[in-house]
Amino acid sequence: MKRRTLPVAAALAVSAALLLTACGGGDDNAKGNDKIAGADTSDPKTSASPSASDAAVDVNRPTMTFPSDFEMAFDISKPSDAKEAAALGDAENFVRAINYGITRQDAEDAAYKFYSTAGGTAQAYAKKQIKQYIDGGWTVTGVQRYSQGKVNLAADGKRASVAFCDDDSKFYGKEVKSKKVLKTSPSDKDYYYFEIVMTASQEVRGLWTAEDVEVQSEATQCKA
Repeated sequence: MKRRTLPVAAALAVSAALLLTACGGGDDNAKGNDKIAGADTSDPKTSASPSASDAAVDVNRPTMTFPSDFEMAFDISKPSDAKEAAALGDAENFVRAINYGITRQDAEDAAYKFYSTAGGTAQAYAKKQIKQYIDGGWTVTGVQRYSQGKVNLAADGKRASVAFCDDDSKFYGKEVKSKKVLKTSPSDKDYYYFEIVMTASQEVRGLWTAEDVEVQSEATQCKA
């Protein structure tokens, strides 16, 4: 049993156009348009009240630990830009949180909700992935390897498109009750390409949350 077999949520074409305009371009490998729109259009000169960022609290991240038979390896260089690095780091935390919910067998786990925005496709995607495993009686085992990371920061500095590859060739499902590992033969189905739209939290200082996500399956460009 490999994960991510559920379809990605419906595309948001208008949102995609806005983010691509802000970032100055897109990625031809993507198959959908799950992007998030919206920027702060208020005029600071006319506002006498403190901004949301002024009232933000420091981030207190949830602890995520995994069983000894499962590993997530990120071979991704950290960007020099602080905002890009933060967006990438929390995109990684978002996919960690999906696996954490699976290992905990909890489709309402707090970790993936912490790293995603309520109402966005990313949070719905995470819940569906976790629930799929719970319903099947499976957990995860083996190694997932993430690579080829890149970040496009929007002009407003509040949104970013984060992309990376996922190699699941040594990652498997495992039956919770019997502990049987559901091994599969190597194939193009082992490779995925993630694109995640991240937004800077206005309530929690230093936190970026996954708003929308699309996942390309059989991403052979990730085999290198």
